[in-house]
Amino acid sequence: MTTKIDQAHDDDTIDLNALLGTLLDHKWMIVAITGTFFVVGVLYTLLAAPVYQATAVVQVEQKTPTLPGLSDLTQSLGTTASQAVTEIALITSRLVIGQAVDDLHLDIQTQPQRMPVLGDYLSRSYKPGQLGPTRFGLSRYGWGGEVLDIFKLDLPDTTTTRKLELRAEDDHRFSLYDDDGKRILDGKVGELVSARGVTIQVKQLTAHPGTRFDVVVQPTLTTIGHLQTDVVALEQGSDSGIIGLTYNNTDPDLAQHVLDHITAAYVRQNVERNSAEAASQLQFVKDQLPKVRLELDKAQAAMNVFQTKSHSVDLSMQTKGLLDQIVAVENNMQQLHLQEADIDRRFTHDHPAYKALQQQMGQLQSQKDQMQKQVGDLPDTQQQLLKLNRDVQVSSTTYTSLLNQAQQLDIARAGTVGNVRIVDTSAVDKTQPVQPRKALIVIIATFLGGFLALAFVFLKQILNRGIEDPALIEDLGLPVYASIPLSSGQSVRSTKSRHGHGGRGPVLAVGDPADLAIEAIRSLRTSLHFASLEAKNNILMITGSSPFAGKTFVSANLATVIAQAGRRVLLLDGDMRRGTLHQLLGIRAGRGLSDILVGGAELAEVVQAGPVPNVDFVSRGQVPPNPSELLMHENFTRLIQEIVPAYDLIIIDTPPILAVTDAAVIGHHAGTSLLVARFGLNKARELALAKQRFEQNGVELKGAIFNAVERRTSGYSTYAYYKYKADPA
Repeated sequence: MTTKIDQAHDDDTIDLNALLGTLLDHKWMIVAITGTFFVVGVLYTLLAAPVYQATAVVQVEQKTPTLPGLSDLTQSLGTTASQAVTEIALITSRLVIGQAVDDLHLDIQTQPQRMPVLGDYLSRSYKPGQLGPTRFGLSRYGWGGEVLDIFKLDLPDTTTTRKLELRAEDDHRFSLYDDDGKRILDGKVGELVSARGVTIQVKQLTAHPGTRFDVVVQPTLTTIGHLQTDVVALEQGSDSGIIGLTYNNTDPDLAQHVLDHITAAYVRQNVERNSAEAASQLQFVKDQLPKVRLELDKAQAAMNVFQTKSHSVDLSMQTKGLLDQIVAVENNMQQLHLQEADIDRRFTHDHPAYKALQQQMGQLQSQKDQMQKQVGDLPDTQQQLLKLNRDVQVSSTTYTSLLNQAQQLDIARAGTVGNVRIVDTSAVDKTQPVQPRKALIVIIATFLGGFLALAFVFLKQILNRGIEDPALIEDLGLPVYASIPLSSGQSVRSTKSRHGHGGRGPVLAVGDPADLAIEAIRSLRTSLHFASLEAKNNILMITGSSPFAGKTFVSANLATVIAQAGRRVLLLDGDMRRGTLHQLLGIRAGRGLSDILVGGAELAEVVQAGPVPNVDFVSRGQVPPNPSELLMHENFTRLIQEIVPAYDLIIIDTPPILAVTDAAVIGHHAGTSLLVARFGLNKARELALAKQRFEQNGVELKGAIFNAVERRTSGYSTYAYYKYKADPA
């Protein structure tokens, strides 16, 4: 019970040693991928066009009230917010941005055609107007310093984006083509040219003859929308009224000019807006002056008539004090009435400023009503005299106030400068582009490459469930006769075999007899010597569950090392479909097994000399249409009976059992059958299915050969084989 619990615990535990071993096993691939991303990052920082940032700063000052008392009223209501919020919206409005677009003709974009990849990089070292030399004979491309300034370009359809091509010619001439490559018109710099509904005037053209320019004409609203997105306006500090403007572009001069025009247009509209507001307020005050003057004249006339009738009656001290209070309240109410007229033009009756004004007027009216009660207790003469004095003083005070305000507004209208000013004009640091951020991009690219490399390694490890431990093969009931390590010679031959070229050249056992793989095959030779003692005959079938397991490599080299031990071996290519033994041995296929089975040749006619003495070879022969039926024919049985007594060992290389049934047919004639499993390729389920397929056909597999074992930092293959050979003399 304890063993099962421990085993379950081990299955759920992450083996850090195995993870580290996986990384070390794939270290060169990780380094290669990371290095590739590093190089790509470096190349991008070198080839990417630098982006420059233009900056400007404007200040928004608090507006002064045009009517006395109005500022205090609105501030008490908390209705004034930072004016920078409103001004930021104005800066990026179509009114301001559109003016910059019109002034700079930003809806017409021109760009010389560059050679792909390197064109932009090679052209950066030349300033506008300083033409770079034509390279590689490609005169159609611009190589730096080209200038195309189009003063006017009218098209019949301005609702969609149009792409044109302008080609520079000799003597300051040019040709204009549409997007289909058809010539529209020819013209000369400075002249207004029209043709086919297109009108163009080129102000400046500096380029080698043959240079082509891409001319893109966008609808004005589209250009304004793009510029509204690109221009960034932010308030610097809370309620500071300082607004910072930034605009990025690959052309530093254009970036600076765009911000210059935007700030100039913004200041200009602000001045015009404030001047119009002052003029409106002045007109309102002038309209009120005649009315107040008329009321003052009436009050003075009524006062004179009363004094004549009453023979200059004077106010008592009590009445005079009450008069001063009433006059003060009346003056305040008169000012509130003026403010009401101004607010009524600007706000609705539901606005908090209008409601607060009505509340103040109600309080003053209440004070006035209380004073009127006190006036009612006075003698009739004093009441009349107080009323007339009040009317005269209130009207006189109001009239004087309006005259002063009219003078102030007239001065303000004439000298309006607006409430914004440019603190820092547009400027660009041409020595420090804001993009690309070279160090950051290289670091990010390197880390991204490393991350993707690690992800690829771990994903490959997860998805590739190929067997990497021979113990898993033995768990299937197949003893592992040998574990053959992967060698450079074997990997080259395997790669060529996968691409249909075979492994031309000497067999590995001949070309490099000290290779670790050959040492393992010698170990297999020893194991087979004892296993064959119980076999019914001297036929050894080498098969596999799937292609590319390495059965052909094992067959050829096993035959070679057995022959080197002094035994006569026949190497027979039993794969009549895709057999490649002849390629591995460097021998022409010629006639072979298929020719014998169809009766077209005898054994002596098809046997060829092998790679070493004591090895005879029979190729697959011509590819027949029915290999399985030929193997089941009695001719194959007679062939087996003929070769068994003639050789010490017969090795038959067969097709994979999961692909065709040939191996099952040949297996009935073999005394020993071995299954080749490739490290990291064949899965345990696949090997179990191959074993089951043989058992269903009555063929017993003696064991397996674990081929192409790769050295790992951890696990079985860490210590599977070591190099052990004589030192050079």
